[in-house]
Formats: sequence, structure tokens, C-alpha cells
Amino acid sequence: MNARNFAMFLGVIFVFVGIAGFIPGLNRMDTMSHDHLTVTGPGTGMLLGLFHVNVLHNIVHILFGVLGIVAARGGWAVMYCRIVAVAYILLAVMGSLKMANLQYTFGLIPIEGNDVWLHALIGIAAAIFGWIATGAKATPTGPAMT
Repeated sequence: MNARNFAMFLGVIFVFVGIAGFIPGLNRMDTMSHDHLTVTGPGTGMLLGLFHVNVLHNIVHILFGVLGIVAARGGWAVMYCRIVAVAYILLAVMGSLKMANLQYTFGLIPIEGNDVWLHALIGIAAAIFGWIATGAKATPTGPAMT
């Protein structure tokens, strides 16, 4: 797999995850606070009972997904992988910190709990495809040998 294929794969997965976050059967609601998703704040759900989501979180997943698909088709998949790597590793670190409301991205999107290891895994995979396995073919730069 190269960066282009990874960007397409990740993009499709992100779109599906973003849509799934709006489907009540896949999204167990936090009944302690609300019975519906809110844009930000306490009306969060648990996608598959594991991952915190809210409306803004779902929209971000869909946007990252659309960007991945566009990047794969538009020739900037390596840059997309690098952006995802930096963003998701930063999200994993923020979700790990219990200060300044960072684990909730300053009250906007919950990124704690299982989201931390998932964000770290996505960030590492994206880093591999963004910097190591880019899919670029090496071409000889020296004089041709005959």
C-alpha cells in the first residue's frame, strides 16, 4: 500500500465513521446528561459503545474523510498523510492531558478514553505513509550506465 491508497482508504473510513456517529443504533447516548447529540458539550454519544462523539466530532470525521478522498484523487496524498499524522498525534496527546479542558478540545469535542489510543494509532499509520512508505518511486540521478 502506498500513500495514495492509504489516503483513499482512510478517507472512506472517516466518511463512514462520521455518518455512523449520527445513526442512533450505532451510537449509544450518554443518558446521564442528554438523550440526543449536541453540537458541542455534554450531549455526547459513544460510537459502538467505545468512542466519544458529538455533532461537531462527526462533522470533523466527514471533512477529514472527504479531504482524504480528494487528496488520493488529486495527487497530494503524501501531504494529507502528513497532516493527518501531525493532527492525530496532537489529538492523542491532548486527549491524554487532564488540564485546561484539553481532553475535550476546550469544550468542543470529546477526545478522551478510547479515542486516545485510536488517534495515536491513526497518527502513527499516517506518519508511516506520509514519510516512510510514500509510494514515490526512486529514480536514478547519476549518469546512465551502458
